[in-house]
Amino acid sequence: MSSDVGRPGGLARWLDQRVGWRGLMHEALDEPIPGGSRWAYVFGSGLLFVFVNQIVTGICLALYYVPSVDHAHTTVAYIQKEVWGGRFLRGLHSYGSSLMIVLLLLHLAQTFLYGAYKNRRELLWLVGCFLFLLVFGMSFTGYLLPWDRRAYFATAVGTNIVSEIPLVGNFVKTVLRGGPEMGTLTLSRFYVLHVFAIPALIIGAVAMHVFLFRRAGAAGRPVREEKGSELATEVFYPGQVFKDFVFGILLIIALGALALLWPVRLGPVANPADSTYVPRPEWYYLPAFQWLKYWHKGGLIIGIVVIPLLLFGALFGLPFLDRSPRRRPSERPVSVAGFFLVFAAVVFLGFQSGLEDRRDSAVRSKLQAQEKSEEEYSKAPFQPQEEGPMAGPVSASIAPALSPEQSKGALLFESEGCSACHGAGGRGGNGLVKLSGLGKRFTDSQLTGLLRKPLPKMVEGGMQPSELKAPDLAALVAYLRATMN
Repeated sequence: MSSDVGRPGGLARWLDQRVGWRGLMHEALDEPIPGGSRWAYVFGSGLLFVFVNQIVTGICLALYYVPSVDHAHTTVAYIQKEVWGGRFLRGLHSYGSSLMIVLLLLHLAQTFLYGAYKNRRELLWLVGCFLFLLVFGMSFTGYLLPWDRRAYFATAVGTNIVSEIPLVGNFVKTVLRGGPEMGTLTLSRFYVLHVFAIPALIIGAVAMHVFLFRRAGAAGRPVREEKGSELATEVFYPGQVFKDFVFGILLIIALGALALLWPVRLGPVANPADSTYVPRPEWYYLPAFQWLKYWHKGGLIIGIVVIPLLLFGALFGLPFLDRSPRRRPSERPVSVAGFFLVFAAVVFLGFQSGLEDRRDSAVRSKLQAQEKSEEEYSKAPFQPQEEGPMAGPVSASIAPALSPEQSKGALLFESEGCSACHGAGGRGGNGLVKLSGLGKRFTDSQLTGLLRKPLPKMVEGGMQPSELKAPDLAALVAYLRATMN
């Protein structure tokens, strides 16, 4: 090593001679910004920060996670309930996913309204739109990994929608699921997509996005064309760096507060045999979920193929459709009106989905029961899963002598949320209501009547009338009479 290293500033000179770090810092920090730094420019840096958060927290979660039907739910429950700081870590990752969607939409809106896709920035816009799809893909593939009921049924609905695409729909659905049904192959494929494939594409797209941004330069705020050359420039450091830093600190505080104050819940293990579960996607997919309700079999291809293709075609083709050099929103009334129309439609669809659920008393009651079941399971102590793929906390209560119908009833006892009030196998404990003597005190028809129409005292305790189909209800009654004597 050169003797200059020991002198003041010698190490910096030594490194600069070998890696050129001063030139790199100049390239990164001295980027000119027409019109100066602005808070409107922080969303891109915020997205990069949250993506790093997702990578770090995702790696930590992957240290415990096993992508198989037998162990996925158990390992997530172990992280949530046993690992020190695991609940907080999972909260950071889960809320980080939603925050990425919010920041992405804000960044897209800011870029559009500033007209920053114009003046040789077509490729920059196209790469940004590709990142838009990748982020939603990350959210979709990660949603299934906990393998609880909410994740299972929401993903089942999503993959079933894909199958409606003409010609290639069933093929894509089979590739995603790894077969006709969802199972370990589905989990392993979603895991690979979520942990390896999509993040690799995002890293590559981000690198290309930054390169193209540096190549084209900052667009600056929109002004009248004749005044564009009069804008004073300001370098990236220190003004914009300070704003990005403050925004990053606020994101850290927001993520930490959400993870601490509203911990992410984990529901009971997925039960594919449960035909009564009411699936609902995450908030950012609710508009699409509501949109599909308006299209029946005859016009489904229009709703899920034609119109979305036109919208995404307009999104990707915007720089080529809007060739005017004018960037001010007031000078682009058609494109701006179209943007706000689509935005208003998306907000309306999401709001309408929630409104319909609140208006339908049966759906509302079922969703409330599902949320209560998730809350109870999240608070319950960790119970290792020792049996087959669908084994959960109820599996220990299924005696080997049970008939197939009674075993089905045991699964329904768990899937319907009965264990949330009565404990596993109806044994009560920890303040829960114990069920005993049912087989001796009631006949099959009497139990069926109580489940269909609970007594007022039972309703006061939180029990909801059962909406199970006759064969499922018969299986549940058979289980109750066989095991709760």
